[in-house]
Amino acid sequence: MGLSTQRASASLTSAELAPPRWKHDDDRGLEKGASISPELLTTIKQSHLAIIVLSPTYASSTWCLDELSKILEYMEDTNRILPIFYGVHPSDVRNQWGSFAEAFTKHEEKFSEDIDKVNRWRAALRKVGGLSGLDSKNSKSERELIEDIVNVRGPK
Repeated sequence: MGLSTQRASASLTSAELAPPRWKHDDDRGLEKGASISPELLTTIKQSHLAIIVLSPTYASSTWCLDELSKILEYMEDTNRILPIFYGVHPSDVRNQWGSFAEAFTKHEEKFSEDIDKVNRWRAALRKVGGLSGLDSKNSKSERELIEDIVNVRGPK
């Protein structure tokens, strides 16, 4: 996971999103380069909601892209997915512009033998970039953004 994604994820999964109101899983305990565990895949399948924090470095992480692909595969009902555009514009995610374009240039070189994988990642970002979500640029502070997340998707 990229550094800004880690920081955003740590902030956005703080006490406001933790039990007792919400049960949440994150991937902070995973080692860099680790594959998605069967336990995490089960958690994704059983989740009622996936909050995806998309930051400027998100697309540089193949792990994040693999996880996103699985989330979209298992959660066909996209109303269960809440993208948080954290320091990025939704159109940059959807169209893979800016840092997303730079990351994909590297992925295409590294995975030239498995271009289908790169295409799956691109399709996943196009899809999540087209979903209604929250843009951090529209919030005055991280606290306000967290409150917006809880208000939009919190348990009733």
